Amino acid sequence: MNCGFIGLGMLGAKMAEKILQAGHSLQVYDQDSKAVEQLVAAGATGAGSVQDTTNHIDTLITCLPSPAICAQVMTGVGGALQALSAGSCWIEMSTTDADEMKRLASLACERGIDVLECPATGGVHRAVTGQMTLLVGGDEAVFERLRPLLEIMSGQIVYMGQIGNASLIKAVTNLLCLIDLVAMGEGLMLAKRGGLDLARCYEAITASSGSSREFEDWAPVILNGSFNTGFTTDLGLKDLGFVTELGRRLDVPLQLATLVEQMFQASRERYGGDAWTPHVVKMMEEATGEELRAEGFPDVIPQN
Repeated sequence: MNCGFIGLGMLGAKMAEKILQAGHSLQVYDQDSKAVEQLVAAGATGAGSVQDTTNHIDTLITCLPSPAICAQVMTGVGGALQALSAGSCWIEMSTTDADEMKRLASLACERGIDVLECPATGGVHRAVTGQMTLLVGGDEAVFERLRPLLEIMSGQIVYMGQIGNASLIKAVTNLLCLIDLVAMGEGLMLAKRGGLDLARCYEAITASSGSSREFEDWAPVILNGSFNTGFTTDLGLKDLGFVTELGRRLDVPLQLATLVEQMFQASRERYGGDAWTPHVVKMMEEATGEELRAEGFPDVIPQN
């Protein structure tokens, strides 16, 4: 296939690499020229603008940090929707607002452009090995046509139905993930104050009903002290903002989500938005004077 890829951040760059490795033609664009250069060295063609990325392609993939940036890329001056040909497809892999996704998809469909929303979940470390989970929304026939391309980037694909559904379930999964992060910090702190060996606690928890994918992946970098989940506090707050807005829109009282959002806001005020998400746990360490450390844990999440 002839593909274009816009958005070469930590996740997007790994997805783009998988497409190249599978032998597809790929044009790439990002405001970070170094990210473009790295993909060009791997065999991609660098594009000088959003519209240049759409030349002679049948599928455009975007992986962008916010709904506002996505709207600018797709519908702003020099936007991609103005340049994509009828019959081509746009695959949106960003985490975005469900209603905004529906709006942009409607604009694309008016121009004869097929749309799939495919937010990815699982962490950058799984993107490296092509084991991300993709949550897909859109026309099922379009999904089946592009399934082989999506399978290159994923270990599992879950088709959720119409446009908007995948963005909604992605917000739900992120809610559970970030609540889990706060809970693991509190649980480990209880264990620490109770005099337990934290390495043995990790073994016990991962072998128990208290385990989760997030605990297995993220607790090691807390215990190491690097806190490097590859996921920043600003991104966590963006996702929590989607969740709390959905709660207001759907009239669902989200007491835990609201509390966790407040804790993340406090973490950003203290450590900055670029700090890794487990800095919300570091606040607990500073409040108690206890560090949650154990020997033998890696400073990055292992690529399984």
